Amino acid sequence: MADFRTLFTATALAQLGTNVGYVTVPLIAVSALDAGPGQVGLVATLGTLAFLLIGLPAGAWVDRMRHRRVLITADLVKAALYASVPLAWWLDVLTLWQLCAVALLTGCATVFFDIGSQSVLPRLVGRAQLVDANAAVVGLMAVGNVAGRGAGGVLVQLLTAPLAIVVPALSHLGSALRLTALRRTAAPEAPEAPEATEPSTGPRLTSAPRLRAQIAEGVRHVLGNPELRALALTATLNNLGSQLANTLLPVLFVRELHLPARALGLFWAAGGVGILLGSRCARPVAARFGHGRTLGLAGLCTAPAGLLVPLIGDGPWLFVAGAGWLVVSLKTGMDNVLGVSLRQRMTPAALLGRMNATFRFLLTGALAIGSALSGLLGEALGLRPTLWLGGAVLATAFLPVFLSPVRTAAGCPVSRTRAPTATPAPAPYPAPHRNA
Repeated sequence: MADFRTLFTATALAQLGTNVGYVTVPLIAVSALDAGPGQVGLVATLGTLAFLLIGLPAGAWVDRMRHRRVLITADLVKAALYASVPLAWWLDVLTLWQLCAVALLTGCATVFFDIGSQSVLPRLVGRAQLVDANAAVVGLMAVGNVAGRGAGGVLVQLLTAPLAIVVPALSHLGSALRLTALRRTAAPEAPEAPEATEPSTGPRLTSAPRLRAQIAEGVRHVLGNPELRALALTATLNNLGSQLANTLLPVLFVRELHLPARALGLFWAAGGVGILLGSRCARPVAARFGHGRTLGLAGLCTAPAGLLVPLIGDGPWLFVAGAGWLVVSLKTGMDNVLGVSLRQRMTPAALLGRMNATFRFLLTGALAIGSALSGLLGEALGLRPTLWLGGAVLATAFLPVFLSPVRTAAGCPVSRTRAPTATPAPAPYPAPHRNA
């Protein structure tokens, strides 16, 4: 498990950088560059647009690459991009267009890091340990949300936003250095040579499957399976609702509520607390009620909390909205453990990169669409109506899983998608009462 510990500690550093950057980048746009709702929405959109632009082919590329090299390169690229912002600010040449470019390119690096890390995990720990490993990783991400976003707000308060972004640069550099110790990453599997159907006059070179065919195979694996399709749709709606609200929160906190940057960081950190609680509860609750029922019923129980988020305001309403955000995030933490473990378990090794890329394309594509839509609606309708729309989407996001075969399963269902002939299908998911 030494390789898993290496990946875990590197992810801890990367998560710290990502979450500090999550707070500092929009605050740079608002405080240093005087951006309005539409411009803040543009920066947030570009930060996640990469998954729509290259998310699907990235999965096929990752399936062909050494995962260690992918992860290290992605971290180094993000470190350099974040470091360019304080340098430009110090030289008095920082512009909104540079911030947009940084957001877009760091998003591209995140595509490869996220797909690579989720694809290498089953190889490092084995499929029988996926729930434990994912619970540890999701718990780590939650701690990163709490520490990173809370620290991000405080750092902006102390150093100003352009200087606070030095921390993400150093964190991603540290993550890249840590990943150099990772050794157990499998090489991409070579494609099988086709059988000859006609006489050959000499040696023939076999080529890898066409990129388009590989992408289509991953998409069919996800969308052709009712359980995976329901998981993808619920998570997509959840991301859309979250981003409709989150994109405009920097503007709301700074300009309407006149609250300090640390208040925004702490509000977002409450979501990290919820994710941590959800990740810790996921396995024991699933052991009692079943994985499928937990995924479905947890959404039904937590859905009304989405309607508390738009109530955010001065005094006690800030705490009411924060409590709603915590409960919504608790459900996200449970989904990230059980849902991710389920889809990894249901996917053959040769398809892991493309399956993860398909999910990332849908989920993070929803963030990009939510950011753009939030900026447009914020300009046209105002902050409050946009927040209420986001809350309504959050409150109904659980329905696809609740109405699907996932909810009625006592344990995690077995994939009905046909695996590639070169790779055997994975074993059935462990029953709820067994140690995963």
